[in-house]
Amino acid sequence: MKVEFAPLSVPLQRRLQTASVVQWVFSFLCLAQCCTAVFIALFFTRFWLVSALYAAWWFIDREKPSKGGRRIHAIRNSVIWRYMRDYFPITLVKTAELDPRENYLMGFHPHGVLAAGAFLNFCTEASGFSTIFPGITPHLMMLSLWFRIPFFRDYLMSGGLVSSDKQSASYVLRKPEGGNMLAIIVGGAQEALDARPGSCTLLLKNRKGFVRLAIQHGTPLVPIFSFGENDLFEQVRNPKGSWLRQIQHRLQQIMGISLPLFHARGIFQYSFGLIPYRRPIYTVVGKPIPVQRKHRPSEEEVDQVHQKYLNELSKLFEEHKAKYNIPEDRHLEFI
Repeated sequence: MKVEFAPLSVPLQRRLQTASVVQWVFSFLCLAQCCTAVFIALFFTRFWLVSALYAAWWFIDREKPSKGGRRIHAIRNSVIWRYMRDYFPITLVKTAELDPRENYLMGFHPHGVLAAGAFLNFCTEASGFSTIFPGITPHLMMLSLWFRIPFFRDYLMSGGLVSSDKQSASYVLRKPEGGNMLAIIVGGAQEALDARPGSCTLLLKNRKGFVRLAIQHGTPLVPIFSFGENDLFEQVRNPKGSWLRQIQHRLQQIMGISLPLFHARGIFQYSFGLIPYRRPIYTVVGKPIPVQRKHRPSEEEVDQVHQKYLNELSKLFEEHKAKYNIPEDRHLEFI
């Protein structure tokens, strides 16, 4: 006998969607600190053995974030991420087929404040990545700093996150069987400082390391633009040269992460808070750019491929901007 459940009411669905986003924001802002505090605190309780055993495991497993990570499909397929997808909502758009016999290096733009589109599309199955791109396993790079935090590192790897170093990238891209995708948020933490509604500024003009990496492995480059990524939060004005921007840059140099002063809505009110606005995100995946393999490419060769990448990214933006309510006179700006 088949049991059918009544659909959830719209108000309840919206509450669950908000709750899923709250836990995601909390995981980025507070979970790392909580994991560190718990790890240390346990040493001073009768459960000290838990931290001691984890420390031993941590030492043995220390190279895992640079060797493809350790994804857990049950976490990637959790219903929480589907509620988070519907909150905005977030949609993954395919413009070309990807051959599962090849590996791919994808550049994700823009970073936004918390890279919601990158996380949900590549670290969960909420948007149906495996269905849209069958045979492709996604990996998303994240600052190595976060993988030094006990317990939190395992949570990150469960979704397919790997550390953002050359060794980690090479491990994924040189797999001979193919079918691997490595996504890099090229603008990084620094670009997050310019993430505000309507912004089309990308920190990309002098970022060529990912292009050199693609040439060294002969890996096709795939541009990605996530429309709406910058619209989720407002940010305190921090123009270049201002005292706030100087402090943010200084902290980034010290800690490796940027600290944008962002705000949006609250849980029970819509005027102020740290919860992102309900605004749609459309992550558009462009067509692969063939790259000829060369172990030691010259600067001219890197510049040539880099310029081709910029052209393809601009073309992708121009072809799709009208669909996603971007004004005709707005274009990408590379800095």
